[in-house]
Amino acid sequence: MWLNPEEVLLKNALKLWLTEKSNDFFLLQRRRGHGDTGGKISGLLVGALDTVLDSNARVTPFRILLQVPGSQISWVIASGAAIQEVNKHWDWLLHHLLHSLSVFENKEDVASFVKGKVKGLIAEETGGRLAAQEEDPEKFREALLKFERHFGLPPSEKLVTHYSCCCWKGRVPRQGFLYLSINHMAFYSFLLGKEVKFVVPWAEVTRVERVSAGLMTEVVRVSTRQRQRDFSMFLSLDEAFGVIGQLADIALRRLLESEGLELDYILQQPTRITKRVLEEQALREYVLALFRLPRGEKLYEVASCSVWTPHNRRHSAGTLYTTDGYLCFSSREEGQCTLLIPLSEVLSIEKAESTSLLPNPVIVSVRSKKAFQLIELQDRDDLVDSMNARLRTLQWKHSMFRSKPHGKRALRSPAPYYTFYYDTSFGDDDEAEEQALRNTVNSEALMTAFHQSQTGPDNDDAKSLDQVKERLWDDHFSEFGRGVHMFRTEKIQKLVSMGIPESLRGELWMTLSDACSDLASHRDYYTDLVQKSMGHSSLATEEIERDLHRSLPDHPAFQNPTGIAALRRVLTAYAHRNPKIGYCQSMNILASVLLLYAKEEEAFWLLVAVCERMLPDYFNRRVIGAQVDQSVFEELIRERLPVLAEHIPDLSPLSSVSLSWFLTLFLSVMPFRSAVCVVDCFFLHGIKAIFQLGLAVLEANAEELCASADDGQALMVLTSFLDQVRSEEESPAPPSSSPSPLLSPQPALEETPTSAPPAVHTNITELINDSYEKFGDLTVRQVERLRCRHRIQVLQAHEDTTKENALRVVTPDVSISPEDLADVFDLFKTEHFINLYWGDGSTSKALQHHDPGRPYVEQYRVDRAQFKSLYMLLAPWLCGSHHTDTVANRAFTLLDKNKDSLVTFREFAGWLDTCYCEDLNLKIRLLYRLHIPPALTEIEEDPASLNSPLLSTTRPLYVDLPKGVVGEVKDYQQQLKQMLRDLAKEKQKGPEKPLPLMNQYEFIQFCKTLCNMFHGDPEENDLFQAIATVTSLVLQIGEAGHRSRSSAGSEVSSGGQEEAAGLGQEAAAAATPVVGLAEEEHPVFGAEGEGGEDGGVRRCHSSTGSERGGADSRWTVSYAQILASLLTEQALVNFFEKVLELPTKIAEAKEKQYQQRAGLLMLQRRTS
Repeated sequence: MWLNPEEVLLKNALKLWLTEKSNDFFLLQRRRGHGDTGGKISGLLVGALDTVLDSNARVTPFRILLQVPGSQISWVIASGAAIQEVNKHWDWLLHHLLHSLSVFENKEDVASFVKGKVKGLIAEETGGRLAAQEEDPEKFREALLKFERHFGLPPSEKLVTHYSCCCWKGRVPRQGFLYLSINHMAFYSFLLGKEVKFVVPWAEVTRVERVSAGLMTEVVRVSTRQRQRDFSMFLSLDEAFGVIGQLADIALRRLLESEGLELDYILQQPTRITKRVLEEQALREYVLALFRLPRGEKLYEVASCSVWTPHNRRHSAGTLYTTDGYLCFSSREEGQCTLLIPLSEVLSIEKAESTSLLPNPVIVSVRSKKAFQLIELQDRDDLVDSMNARLRTLQWKHSMFRSKPHGKRALRSPAPYYTFYYDTSFGDDDEAEEQALRNTVNSEALMTAFHQSQTGPDNDDAKSLDQVKERLWDDHFSEFGRGVHMFRTEKIQKLVSMGIPESLRGELWMTLSDACSDLASHRDYYTDLVQKSMGHSSLATEEIERDLHRSLPDHPAFQNPTGIAALRRVLTAYAHRNPKIGYCQSMNILASVLLLYAKEEEAFWLLVAVCERMLPDYFNRRVIGAQVDQSVFEELIRERLPVLAEHIPDLSPLSSVSLSWFLTLFLSVMPFRSAVCVVDCFFLHGIKAIFQLGLAVLEANAEELCASADDGQALMVLTSFLDQVRSEEESPAPPSSSPSPLLSPQPALEETPTSAPPAVHTNITELINDSYEKFGDLTVRQVERLRCRHRIQVLQAHEDTTKENALRVVTPDVSISPEDLADVFDLFKTEHFINLYWGDGSTSKALQHHDPGRPYVEQYRVDRAQFKSLYMLLAPWLCGSHHTDTVANRAFTLLDKNKDSLVTFREFAGWLDTCYCEDLNLKIRLLYRLHIPPALTEIEEDPASLNSPLLSTTRPLYVDLPKGVVGEVKDYQQQLKQMLRDLAKEKQKGPEKPLPLMNQYEFIQFCKTLCNMFHGDPEENDLFQAIATVTSLVLQIGEAGHRSRSSAGSEVSSGGQEEAAGLGQEAAAAATPVVGLAEEEHPVFGAEGEGGEDGGVRRCHSSTGSERGGADSRWTVSYAQILASLLTEQALVNFFEKVLELPTKIAEAKEKQYQQRAGLLMLQRRTS
């Protein structure tokens, strides 16, 4: 294959390569030891070395080198594992390139030409591979060329797919093509001579929705903060809508929340995203949510089949999904029949004889003496081979990393495919008990040790009800199986809605969540984790300690050190396991309930299942997952309860109330026993059960909510209703029964003529059944699609909050208007994103991801290259192409106070504010600081040029003096005296820390910058003359001060020199106290750090020649002297006091930002 040319200094280092073919420009070489038949010792050694190397470090045995005659440097341009592959490349070089190379006179041009050709071949092959991944490669290749030609984005902006559609402007449709890439959505139309094109970054998309409006039947509406765009006339609207939502969701998760939200590995590599990958990822997300599998599971095969269901004595049609560790089956109608088989429980997967009644059967045998039959499988042989390969890999891992049991289990051969056995036990009693007790700190659930003993008829009724439920469950186990691989049908839904009996609750929670598989495959994990985590102090452990006694405080289990210690161990162990989540409030409530009904180690794995699989992204720093579900719930209210939504247009208060419903699964808002029934449903159906129950609660209170006068009254309605939800074990008992305050209803008030009517109690079972009956048609697929869309809105809402707070912090420190500052923030943020879009990966790790955990003004930062790009866009004074880059480098160095090579928005805004909004003094002060250390860090010019007669300090400089004033020389002594008088008037009351002095080289650089700034100005001639006058004046001041210091107090014979020295001393003396407004502290350019490394005046007077410019190191001028000299020229004063239009500059920057960076990146790629 062709390779990006890579330099090789020695063509045959250590004689590891043998040349097979050669000519003047190319060599075909073979690796020594590959293909040798003589058995020489050198070949054997090299062959052995290549064999033992890791596969990533092995060298391909054949390669082609590009060589330049007379040079010791060569380039590897192709390699291959077989001689036939390399010979094809060799023949191509001979027939297409070799004859053309003889025309080059300069042999170095040969290397550039060939390397460019090879890179072109690689790009062509890459484009061909991308096109080959599409359904219509030729059509995609044509679309790719149009995309690159129309929009001019860098080649790294990978096109994913495109659609023919209409984009509407008002009532006018524009037929064209919508191009969807990894970072942008672009539209192009050319009709009747009119071209329309635009590019919208996914990072700016705030909402994606389907709406019906006007003449358009149904459109896809994509909204940004500035406007919305409608697209219609898609050949497949559903597909286009899904892909747009997916790409926007993936881009925002990658750009805005890459650390907090779980994103599949392939989606973190944008160049690998294709339309096919998006389809596979959407299906994978659905399967993970439907079966609540670990987030790392990879989906392999999806096949239609039928499974024998013994409870109804027939085959049920559906779909088989296979992943790394599971076989999953779902009926055609979601939820009707579900089967989950962990591969860790599978003994064998075998093909059976195919018949007309049972076509292509496959038998899956599991450890609990059961066998499952699948029929009507297409491509059965390949499917079985693939599943068996993963099964063998898993069994090998278990044999390597798990200790073998003491006694081997006698495995029975699976029964024939038409016979099925369903035991009501796990197997051998001794082994089951050992498995249950292994590696647990507390061997029993807390409810067993701290069961609240109650007496009376109500307690007897509760016990008898539990016994009835246990018999029902036993019957269910005998019919549908027991364990994680039991059939889950509508019948189990009815049993769970009644409430799981306490004796089975822990077991069924482990089964329904598949936490039992994690427990079985991680022996000693929890015990080791407890030992590692206990005793370590962190922010998470401090929060855990604070919340321990707030977890079910009324339950006796957590009024006892035993329960508190168990809760501490579980929460601390989980925080140690998953530091990305650590500890989040509400986890203590969940863990407390889990500990009541499950053993301690089981409770830990249940918590893992809830936090990492069943409620993904809930328990991160910003609880994004819970907020997404809140937003989804709000849309479901509008869709399923339209009357309520019509009476309450703003549903945000209702969705805000629901946050605790989702985070604590109703445990914090319902009586305990009722809420535990909700947890039962949650483990069966996941978050869908919480959505359904929430809708049922709102529907039951719809009339009162519609009649509510305000949000507070609506909240009281919901709180009162949820407080009165009771389970079947509870009844509105009289006060004399005195049950536990946690488990009992509130006592009824004695009836009096004036007493309020008794509270109306709602049965939790009836409420759950009502939710399934009215809202049970809500599917996991619908929930996942809604989550994808609403995650976009939630992440953008967080971005709005970040922007608002950053502006709130920065606005008091600058004079830029809030509107302009907001636009500057957008430009700053876009520059950060452009680096993420098209950067080469060479930037610092801090810029490769957005960190929402940092302070608001530091969440977006730019490096030197990005700052220079913004400088070119927004700087009010540019200094030519070369010198502008130099000044931008100095500005970045000056702003980078903490030396982390990054500039924050606050620092950038402070610089921009000084340039546009501050007075002349601060602008000159900024320019002054750009030409002294630490900003001036390198010598751009040869210091010897300072000795040029042009820069002599004994003659004044004049540039283009006006006619009629030739020979008129101003009295510089009068100028100096006037300068001192002006400076004396501006003395500050309090002493200010002076800026460091400037040496002659630094001053010349300062003048050079000013001259470059004036190019192109309408008053260019006057400005050049003024700066020439000021330069001559300051040079004389510096020379006078230099002479006065050199004389060391001795008298000067020349009267003219004596007067100049006196004036120089007087000017130097005025420099320190006379600073005026220029020395006022600025939020960014304040006094802090102004003295450089040596600090303040001490640095100024202790500089040596090696530090400050060689032979003229003692020639210095102060900032005050330069400022006063500039003030003597009205042209310069007018230039710096001229009002600059920042809004105009911002508008131009918005238009140029993308094109400028894209063009620069493409140029860099071509020259690299």
